[in-house]
Amino acid sequence: MKNALVTGGTRGIGLGIVKMLLNKGYFVTLTYAKDEQSVITCQESLMDFKGQFEILKANQGCKIEMQMLVSHLKNRGNIDCIVCNAGKTIRKSLQEIQDNEWEDIMNVNLNSNVFLIRDLYDIISPHSRIIFIGSLMGIYPHGTSLVYGVSKASIHALALNLVKCFEGTGTTVNAIAPGFVETEWQKNKPMEIRQNISNKTAIKRFASVEEIAKAVELCIDNAFVNGSIIEVSGGYCFK
Repeated sequence: MKNALVTGGTRGIGLGIVKMLLNKGYFVTLTYAKDEQSVITCQESLMDFKGQFEILKANQGCKIEMQMLVSHLKNRGNIDCIVCNAGKTIRKSLQEIQDNEWEDIMNVNLNSNVFLIRDLYDIISPHSRIIFIGSLMGIYPHGTSLVYGVSKASIHALALNLVKCFEGTGTTVNAIAPGFVETEWQKNKPMEIRQNISNKTAIKRFASVEEIAKAVELCIDNAFVNGSIIEVSGGYCFK
């Protein structure tokens, strides 16, 4: 049985990816940061899935918890798929954001993923798949979420550069850049804002979690997709 890791896998896009991997026969380790209720909800939603999984607490802003995650995975053996999905945002402009806030978002969204791949490198099997969940905001600027956009643009660059680190191993590295997705957070936005966002896409709606998971599945199934930033935006553009 192949082993997979999905960070931030107890809800939203991460949970959709976990379900896809379970259906493909992976043993999935999924992590969460703080929300214990999300673990209960996640366990309930996975009851009908036949695949095996485990849920571990690993806050990507905490080096000790991430080191414990790495040690646990190394004790399990090789890993065949890593999906770096966990992320964090803050809606502040350049003038408002504090040093510690910037550093926190960059640590969670970027630095922790660099160190995770570095520390797991020796147990990543040949012909594995590494997939980062970036963001459309890493491609298009966003006035009230500067650090999030910069961190996701950095994740896109990380995926491209890691291709050289895994050259010759058969392992591929890609990033998915979703637009706006029907997650819990987006569903709570006022209808007026949701409609304004939908009107900026040619499809006139938000993506489903399953549609993002299918983009991840493409990267898993197609060994020639490598070093790609796959935009899944419904044809988003500014109007």
